[in-house]
Amino acid sequence: MSPEDEQARGTASTPGARGGPPRRTSRQWSLALWLWVLWIVLWGSVSPVVLAGGAVVALLVVVLFPLPSIARRARFHPLWLLLLPAHLLVGLVGSAVAVALEAVRRGPRVRAAVLEVPLRSESDLMIAATANMASLTPGTLVLEIDRDRRRLYVHALPARDAREVDRRRGEVATAERWVVRTIGPAGMRKDPDRRERGYGGEEERR
Repeated sequence: MSPEDEQARGTASTPGARGGPPRRTSRQWSLALWLWVLWIVLWGSVSPVVLAGGAVVALLVVVLFPLPSIARRARFHPLWLLLLPAHLLVGLVGSAVAVALEAVRRGPRVRAAVLEVPLRSESDLMIAATANMASLTPGTLVLEIDRDRRRLYVHALPARDAREVDRRRGEVATAERWVVRTIGPAGMRKDPDRRERGYGGEEERR
């Protein structure tokens, strides 16, 4: 084997290359620090017992329950990330007004429905983000996530007729499109309506 090959092989196997052990260790220490601070805030005290106990608990959690890295699965897109709060605010205000009007007009006779909403992504991160974003909307609550079939089961109100049911289902689909545009891979971001395995599948591994 030539010296050039030896050098190339040594460089490829150097720890930390392409997000190896040093970078992973750094993320674990960051998580431990965050857990330690959270422990102190929840206890509301900076006594030596709380500080030491929080450090021990944080280290045990990081060591015994290591989390998989999501850094390479979340590709934040600054423009859509900046537009997202405005979109959420508009949706929150509009849905809150609609739910309030329905409650005033119909009271306990407000009709609701449990909807099955198909998802396009099979990434755990994007499915969870979509579920959380949908649940932020007044009148919409995610009851169950079917991970294998890529389905959300959503309790929605008002849902007086088929047209309104379709509209509520479309709101959840819109939430997923915003998630795709904000943290999705390039392939899905260009066509957020495309159903594919790319996020979490072949495209993610490239």
